[in-house]
Amino acid sequence: MNSRYLQNGMYAMVFTMAAVQADAATPVDFSSLVEQVSPAVVSVNVVKKMTQEELLQQQVPEILRRFFGNQVVIPQQQAPQEKVGYGSAFFISNDGYLLTNHHVVEDASRITITLQDRREIDAKVIGSDERTDVALLKVDGTTYPALKIGNVDQLKVGEPVLAIGSPFGFDYSASAGIVSAKSRNMQGETSVPFIQTDVALNPGNSGGPLFNQRGEVVGVNSRIFSGTGGYMGLSFSIPIDVAMDVVQQLKTTGKVTRSYLGVMLQDIDRNLADAYNLPRPEGSLINQVAPGSPAAKAGLKAGDIIMKYNGSPISRTSDLLNYLNRTMPKQSIQLEILRDGKPRSISATLTTAPDDTPATSERSAQQNGPVLGMAIRNLTAAEQSRLDVRGGILVEDVTRGGLAALSNIISGDVITQINNTAILNTNDFTKVVATLPKNSVARVSIVRQGQRAMLGLRIK
Repeated sequence: MNSRYLQNGMYAMVFTMAAVQADAATPVDFSSLVEQVSPAVVSVNVVKKMTQEELLQQQVPEILRRFFGNQVVIPQQQAPQEKVGYGSAFFISNDGYLLTNHHVVEDASRITITLQDRREIDAKVIGSDERTDVALLKVDGTTYPALKIGNVDQLKVGEPVLAIGSPFGFDYSASAGIVSAKSRNMQGETSVPFIQTDVALNPGNSGGPLFNQRGEVVGVNSRIFSGTGGYMGLSFSIPIDVAMDVVQQLKTTGKVTRSYLGVMLQDIDRNLADAYNLPRPEGSLINQVAPGSPAAKAGLKAGDIIMKYNGSPISRTSDLLNYLNRTMPKQSIQLEILRDGKPRSISATLTTAPDDTPATSERSAQQNGPVLGMAIRNLTAAEQSRLDVRGGILVEDVTRGGLAALSNIISGDVITQINNTAILNTNDFTKVVATLPKNSVARVSIVRQGQRAMLGLRIK
């Protein structure tokens, strides 16, 4: 009897485990959700002017470019001057406001959205922010279906999610997966704590919504990590709360204003944790404080470790940067730091960051010279003495994909000369850059980590 009892129990256990495995293998049924939310998702068609380099690649064979480079003359009357791009967007209000990516509509001369019923409507850009890759569009009308905004804080790793968009121009394609990670910062970027998923995203999905199981938008699909240009299992979406913060500013002022503390930060690794007698790697280490910055005025010093921001624990530097990016200028913040092994509390009042996104109405003023995509400031007397330079400007931030970044200029570089003109301050730099002709390469003298070097700044 005991033997039979154990045997029956074993069979019962095996049956139960098989049932659990079967449930785990059953995909989530998103069919009703897709039907419900699809009307609020649109495809975006953009027309952009082609650059001289793109025209060259399109019209001149590679073998000729190898021998003659950019000296090949292109018959302008035969060259198509525009190209067509595509992406996705979605309604966030009934009166025609839509969210999409900055890179979808960047430099667009014409934008058209296509609704689910195949109607095409012209759209205009209300504002666009390159750092977060968020753009706000508007179409005429007041009866559009708007999606419900979800709570990213409640989103869990492992939770099923759904994306709808237009990959490769195929409208209303749905793909599903799970949340792989949260608060993922891409290398060299600090403005967005991305949601990482394994949802299949491809070119054309950009700007489309990421849904949770309740049909709420939790993210704006932005990019993939790929060695081939296609989906490889790593997709990244902008958290909807970050996107909506940007939208509110774009709606109100047409630009995005960010706060500025004035510190350079790094993560605490295992070795630093041991050196600072921390029980585990946590917090964000200050390795430099900008003179005259809010951090300097508050008394922060290099070597301080920021442990809490307004009472919220800081696990790594990305946590602190995310808090700072979502705090408006002129606000007072409370930092709990560790200095010489002892905890301290410091208050600081943030100012406006020097690299704000310009308002839409102000952008025409920039067309007098090339937009390089970097934030600069004058060197202090102490910095000039330390670097043994007369004048010069410090590159504080470089925009991904901008002319400066493409020319290998990085944050921390000190620019001392352009072509044969000495750069003593930011005014000199602005005047010289404004005179640089298009399709030219300027010689830029820099000091990088104490070493002098020369770069070629390509102007397009």
